[in-house]
Amino acid sequence: MNWRLYRSPAFDELLEGAGEPRAAARPLVEYLTGLTAAELAARRLASELTIKAMGITFTVYTDGRNVDRAWPFDILPRVIPRAEWERTQAALKQRVMALNCFIQDVYTDQKIVKDRVFPKELLADSRNYRPQCAGVKPKGGVWAHVCGSDLVRDRDGTLYVLEDNLRVPSGVSYMIENRMVTKRVFPELFETTTILPVDDYPAQLYETLAGLSPRPGEVPLVVLLTPGVYNSAYFEHAYLARQTGVELVEGSDLFVADDDCCYMRTIYGPKRVDVVYRRIDDLFLDPEAFNPESLVGVPGLMRAWTRGNVALANAPGAGVADDKVVYAFVPDMIRYYLDQHPILPNVPSYLCYRANDRAHVLEQLQNLVVKPANESGGYGILIGPKSTRAEREKFRELIQADPRNYMAQPVITLSTAPTLTDDGLEPRHLDLRPFILSRDEPYVTTGGLTRVALVKGSLVVNSSQGGGSKDTWVVDVEDTA
Repeated sequence: MNWRLYRSPAFDELLEGAGEPRAAARPLVEYLTGLTAAELAARRLASELTIKAMGITFTVYTDGRNVDRAWPFDILPRVIPRAEWERTQAALKQRVMALNCFIQDVYTDQKIVKDRVFPKELLADSRNYRPQCAGVKPKGGVWAHVCGSDLVRDRDGTLYVLEDNLRVPSGVSYMIENRMVTKRVFPELFETTTILPVDDYPAQLYETLAGLSPRPGEVPLVVLLTPGVYNSAYFEHAYLARQTGVELVEGSDLFVADDDCCYMRTIYGPKRVDVVYRRIDDLFLDPEAFNPESLVGVPGLMRAWTRGNVALANAPGAGVADDKVVYAFVPDMIRYYLDQHPILPNVPSYLCYRANDRAHVLEQLQNLVVKPANESGGYGILIGPKSTRAEREKFRELIQADPRNYMAQPVITLSTAPTLTDDGLEPRHLDLRPFILSRDEPYVTTGGLTRVALVKGSLVVNSSQGGGSKDTWVVDVEDTA
């Protein structure tokens, strides 16, 4: 493999200059240099066969149909120095701690609003504020037990937090499976390089969930509540239930009795449920409290939760902080609740509910990325430099009709990493989604899910829109010397 021909249009995670490896990536680059194109192609084919054999899939919705596809995976890993990761890990813990304080505050005293740190009108117009949660105080004040925060690196190498996912964050199963596939493809590298493990996540998740049980002293019954096999993340639901040893259930498997406790139906009779790791959106969780037409929820579940008889992770209402407009205030939350300086910055943002910001966004639509407050998966956004006049005019109308629902950011030239394509080795843009478990001692995955825009030149990394992923290695630079 000839690295001298490799050129990136951005900050590259593995290489600097003309094919010179970064310190943490040197052993990997030197190893890959010794492989021929045919050998790399054989490793790539081995990864594809492994993914099919292991049944690693994701679901996309096309023309109203659910289509299962093999997980798109690039065999060349991303490498992060351990020293850099330790700082990032501290920043993520800091951020999620402030977010949990914010959620607890807005459902109780709303001090942050009274002190004019967070605008009252944003809370009043929040799509994810749930009045049903007002006054509730979950165990330990934790609402977002599982968080996935997306990180991006700009052209100059600065690491930013792009957004926080606090409702039902997904993707951690692929992080673990990526490592398993990479071990099969490059087993020799794991013998010669100290790569920090990621396979303890299921045990850490179970410990986090079990610690929420309202019946301390007894072995808790923990269940994972899924909408069912047609959900796009069902592979992950089944995977995590199997790996953590908890029951995988659908809404029809549970019921809330007259004692306001939640029970699971079994062939031996009802068993009381202590913790529900729910992978269902708020509005479908309980037809008594939210959408009465929901067929995937559990009637009375909110009643059981508010009375403290069952724990829900993530807690309903946590999505009030999973809002791209609210995101812009997280640095202020860190200063307000923790009296600390944010370790990692946000991407600079313009909030369209502000008249001056809105005027700037409307004038610079062709140069900005415009996002709706509550969409996910890369849907509903405008990438200004790649947009048509008609698309910009459509967004102009949308912003003017509902300014609260839109924010904009400068285009970040996402960092790249070498990726094996049909045309050889090429740079592809990527991001990183680490997962944070909130508890007495917060836990952060080692690295996270690196998502890759497999389409040349694209900045959209979501798998539903042509993205794939890589294994993420956190290594000791001293060990690589």
